[in-house]
Amino acid sequence: MDPADKLSLDVFRNDQESHIIIRQEICSTCELKPCLSICPAGLYSVSEETGEILIEYTGCLECGSCRIACPSGALEWHYPRGGFGVQYRYG
Repeated sequence: MDPADKLSLDVFRNDQESHIIIRQEICSTCELKPCLSICPAGLYSVSEETGEILIEYTGCLECGSCRIACPSGALEWHYPRGGFGVQYRYG
């Protein structure tokens, strides 16, 4: 089974508030921006209007890669509240 097919079986129960907070004042000074490429779900992007980093937290796989890769500590990351987040269905 293809890994992408396995991920499509996961279930997401999303909270109304994000479990990832981006401190834009710190993030704006980062030139490398590894969060844009490290997320296995590809959830980070740059706003065309403001140039700020955006996250679509509702598809988060809860791996924590973004927090570890951020060289400036601009991400405040914690697991979603109980009952929310990803539920893996395969492997």
